[in-house]
Amino acid sequence: VLSKYNLKKKLLHLQEQQIRSITIFGKMSSTFSGDETAPFFGFLGAAAALVFSCMGAAYGTAKSGVGVASMGVMRPELVMKSIVPVVMAGVLGIYGLIIAVIISTGINPKAKSYYLFDGYAHLSSGLACGLAGLSAG
Repeated sequence: VLSKYNLKKKLLHLQEQQIRSITIFGKMSSTFSGDETAPFFGFLGAAAALVFSCMGAAYGTAKSGVGVASMGVMRPELVMKSIVPVVMAGVLGIYGLIIAVIISTGINPKAKSYYLFDGYAHLSSGLACGLAGLSAG
């Protein structure tokens, strides 16, 4: 059991260690390298791939659904052939899901080092996939 005196002494010792680790040669420095935020950008890329691709898939499905409805009125015998664009629009969302899974499985800072370069690479690849899916929709 620690007494009040020993507890205060231990607390002061810990504070001195913390101050020593922060100040080196009179300059303020930190152990923050910026790579702690790298997974945020990686997961943001995975989210962008999924969200934008699904938005493009939803828009493409809506547009092709209007075409299926008008085809059912004008030429009912061709309705089954006009369902193909609906399926192709849905595949855009699946592409985004696949890329999001690939990106998110590549983010494991405890297994190997994950730098800001990796985070930005995953962000840019997620944005590329997502915006391509959005524009294709």
